[in-house]
Amino acid sequence: QVQLAESGGRLVQSGDSLRLSCVASGRGFSGYGIGWFRQAPGKEREFVAAIDTGGGTYYLDSVKGRFTISRENAENTVYLQMNSLKPEDTAVYLCGADPPGHEGFGSWGQGTQVTVSS
Repeated sequence: QVQLAESGGRLVQSGDSLRLSCVASGRGFSGYGIGWFRQAPGKEREFVAAIDTGGGTYYLDSVKGRFTISRENAENTVYLQMNSLKPEDTAVYLCGADPPGHEGFGSWGQGTQVTVSS
């Protein structure tokens, strides 16, 4: 099982870029799919992007073309590059791990706050 820790969130202006990091500790990182989710105040947790063990990527429609997810297995890290940020991207961003048995995302980190001012 892996444990995850997110970092990189901060206050930015509309149109700016940020790169979030999700660092895993534990064994077998390369065998896990990793997903980024976000949760804004008063809203449900929302899927943002995911990368599978083969490098296949998946995105929420509203972030396609602006966000890029990538992984560096040698560093036990998944990145979320966010460009052209909008105020509606403001949320706590969390990463989760989907184990080799595809049981669904879990092992959530504590989250990192992204705030985009207009």
